[in-house]
Amino acid sequence: MNQPFPHRTLRLPADLPLDSGRKLLRPVLAYETLGTLAPDGRNAILIFHALTGDQYVARDHPLTGRPGWWTRMVGEGRPIDPLRHFIICANVIGGCMGSEGPASINPKTGRPWAIDFPVITIADMVRAQVALLDALGIGQLLAVVGGSMGGMQALQFASANPGRARAVIAIATAARHSAQNIAFHEVGRQAIMADPDWCGGRFLEHGRVPAAGLAVARMAAHITYLSEAGLTERFGRRLQERESVSFGFDADFQVESYLRHQGMSFVRRFDANSYLVITRAMDYFDLAEPYGGSLAAAFRGASARFALISFDSDWLYPTSESKRIVQALVAAGAHASFVELSSPHGHDSFLLDSPELNRLVDGFLRAVEAA
Repeated sequence: MNQPFPHRTLRLPADLPLDSGRKLLRPVLAYETLGTLAPDGRNAILIFHALTGDQYVARDHPLTGRPGWWTRMVGEGRPIDPLRHFIICANVIGGCMGSEGPASINPKTGRPWAIDFPVITIADMVRAQVALLDALGIGQLLAVVGGSMGGMQALQFASANPGRARAVIAIATAARHSAQNIAFHEVGRQAIMADPDWCGGRFLEHGRVPAAGLAVARMAAHITYLSEAGLTERFGRRLQERESVSFGFDADFQVESYLRHQGMSFVRRFDANSYLVITRAMDYFDLAEPYGGSLAAAFRGASARFALISFDSDWLYPTSESKRIVQALVAAGAHASFVELSSPHGHDSFLLDSPELNRLVDGFLRAVEAA
């Protein structure tokens, strides 16, 4: 999945140590930049993407042809503006859009890594992106920004690299994965691995794709990104291009057709083994664990200004998770702001049109820039 497209890439100058005890030998990171770096370098913003995102935050996606995944937030006249900011967004290690991942060639075997790709963590992802910043000659950042898994990376960055960013914006996220979220991920992984076309993880060498399993994994996950109110408003119990139910197992309801479309379109742009690796990284995430379970200790020494934003209909990463982070930041003596926004769209609200979210992010960044 990496090879047909000329992603902008950089091979790190040194090996990347992993939390598992293994290391990646000078891995490749694919990344995109927008805007111009200021002479003092203080206008740089690093955006972290969510589970199914990539580096194409504001540019058209080379596989789908669709606009970048956060054009509502990033672009000229937007809160994160290439006319004001130098914007960096990298595909995480373990990904499938040019960065070192399961579909990449294992330098020791000359074959795709496949299931042999190391199990990674959110900390590993951030460590790789810090190495990218170093290789690009970028020191202190204006801000790190991310939603969902991107928010996890933003928090990890702030904890592991105090002083490296002046501001941290974490949206619709958590400081650890809950048992419920781990359970949903496990359903998706089992769907992939139960597909006979997964071939024990070596489907690329057999010219096959576990499309059915990956599509089901995406369908199950996508439900968690939505809310009951949003689903009811958008689909209700309306039938899909028919007058009455079929008394069969075709997509009778519009919501069924929508989920099937989401599943199959995902298969065309995402590697199944990358899905396994990245969901596992999220499951392992617990920012407080290395600090004896103290989340406040994880932020000790943090000098950045933090903005935590949640949505009232997000049941995947509910507001209580953001409040827990804010309480820990306050206990650590950090400067923290928190807002819960109202939206019917569930977890995906941060990716959808949200004027209030844009105003908050814009105002926060301008205040940090003026400080």
